[in-house]
Amino acid sequence: MKVCVIGTGYVGLVTGACLARIGHHVICVDNNEEKVKVMQAGQSPIFEPGLSEILRESIDAGNIEFTTDLKAGVEHGDILFIAVGTPALPTGESDTRYVEAVARGIGSHLTGDYKVIVNKSTVPIGSGDWVKMIVLEGLAEAKKQAGGAVDTSNLDSKGLFDVVSNPEFLREGSAVFDTFNPDRIVLGGADPNAIAKMQQLYEPIVKRQFAEDQSLPPVPVVVTDLSSAEMVKYAANAFLATKISFINEVANICDRVGADVVQVGKGIGLDSRIGSKFLQAGLGWGGSCFPKDVSALVHTATDYGYEAILLESTIKVNRHQRVIVIEKLQQTLKILKGKTVGLLGLTFKPDTDDMRDAPALTLIDELNRLGAKVKAYDPLLSQSGSSHGLSNVSVETDVERLADHCDALVLVTDWEVFETLNYKRMAELMTHPVLIDGRNFLNRKMLEEAGFQYVGIGH
Repeated sequence: MKVCVIGTGYVGLVTGACLARIGHHVICVDNNEEKVKVMQAGQSPIFEPGLSEILRESIDAGNIEFTTDLKAGVEHGDILFIAVGTPALPTGESDTRYVEAVARGIGSHLTGDYKVIVNKSTVPIGSGDWVKMIVLEGLAEAKKQAGGAVDTSNLDSKGLFDVVSNPEFLREGSAVFDTFNPDRIVLGGADPNAIAKMQQLYEPIVKRQFAEDQSLPPVPVVVTDLSSAEMVKYAANAFLATKISFINEVANICDRVGADVVQVGKGIGLDSRIGSKFLQAGLGWGGSCFPKDVSALVHTATDYGYEAILLESTIKVNRHQRVIVIEKLQQTLKILKGKTVGLLGLTFKPDTDDMRDAPALTLIDELNRLGAKVKAYDPLLSQSGSSHGLSNVSVETDVERLADHCDALVLVTDWEVFETLNYKRMAELMTHPVLIDGRNFLNRKMLEEAGFQYVGIGH
């Protein structure tokens, strides 16, 4: 099938590359010329395991192209994915101006051939109808500029395009795997023809032709209305964020009563009604999805006269969880002014270079406010040798330089490589061999034998 993906961030680029991998002809559109040149050269502008290989393979097969020309992309695609960013505004609501610009642009380039316009971006509930309206406005403006008198009240999308909601559930660091091995595919729309085209698009994935385990039953496809599909995305992320905030709250109680949250999490996770995932206590959640989506859902509830008390508490617990490490440092080192603290990891999770709303940013700000010197080492970010836009932190090139003359280390990101560091050597280099394990990730016994004073979260 002919596909156009507009926007080449995490969602857009992974979606485009994976659809090309399964045999569709994809044109990816982005307004950043330098980024497009990088992708045309077969390089991925983002770090995502497996993505670069798929990208080069699809380019060699002639299944994927990159351009800044929106008109060319719209004319090419029978299915047009809108995959631009919807960052959070200070109010908590989503900034939809990029979605609006793309929808208007699509409308201005429609030529009469039927299109399925797919909202892949995480958009506020009700955006399906709004996108349809904006596309029609773009169409009317284009006709007006062409010299025709246009009655916008009579414009109709029937036979010209339909809007479908197809939310993504990709985890950064596992996005390629998640695309080929999804738990479910959600399609929201009112037109059976549009839904049928989407089912045809995803058929190889539904039949697990590219799955890790091809013997599994077909991927469940949830077909629903536009608003319900949009709500599925928000509800899923809000639930997972709430689950993390819950176990972090339990961890803080464990710290006070002498219980071990790691054992508590294992005990409740074996309950089939609860499940073991997202029950790892630590520094809380961050990244590009959870903070934005939970805040947007709270904002939507407020717009419609409902106070989302549980979700507001989820955000509050997460905000507090980030400074728990500061409290533990103060309990261990007492005064932080003049002390040096090293951060193991910077990104909000392992296997990504994403720093959006990373807990490390809060720690850096708080430590600087309290007069501490901050150093950091990240397996990915330290390789580039730049400051990555971080102020008041020294990004070191190796872990021994990080440990040298440190008063404490804080494990911020649970990169797998951190399990096998030479902690004995690191302890010898430190002024005070203290390690705050912000993810309950490391082996306490191993660290204590290496000479560290180990402090966990509820552990």
